[in-house]
Amino acid sequence: MSPKNTVIVRALRAEDEVMWRDLWKSYLDFYETSVPEAVYASTFARLLGKDERDFNGLIAERDGQPVGLTHYLFHRHGWKIEEVCYLQDLYTAPEARGAGVGRALIEAVYAAADAYGAPSVYWLTQDFNHTARQLYDRIGSATPFIKYQRS
Repeated sequence: MSPKNTVIVRALRAEDEVMWRDLWKSYLDFYETSVPEAVYASTFARLLGKDERDFNGLIAERDGQPVGLTHYLFHRHGWKIEEVCYLQDLYTAPEARGAGVGRALIEAVYAAADAYGAPSVYWLTQDFNHTARQLYDRIGSATPFIKYQRS
């Protein structure tokens, strides 16, 4: 039994689908977006798939309750021989913020990248995400890149 308030990060499992959906919906709500049901189903299936270059998912629990998630994937990079790791989604439930959940999730992705042999882990956030950026500034390095996408 783990001490109270200990954050445990583990791989996503099939039986986690309901709590994963709740957490991911809250994450999407934070960014004022939503996805159709087909995307929930497809993303969850990919997260549980066997292709190591497809999405991977982690859940953070505190006192046996889900309090956070992250999704990440490995991909080729034109400037490196090794693949790199993209941390696509990271979310901590509001009631668990400031308790080390985000840090634990990022460090778990760092460990997965190290085990995979990926020397680089990167992620994006919106400029208004000030609370998360306080953590990101401690655990990573901001780059000068600006994201563009097709209109």
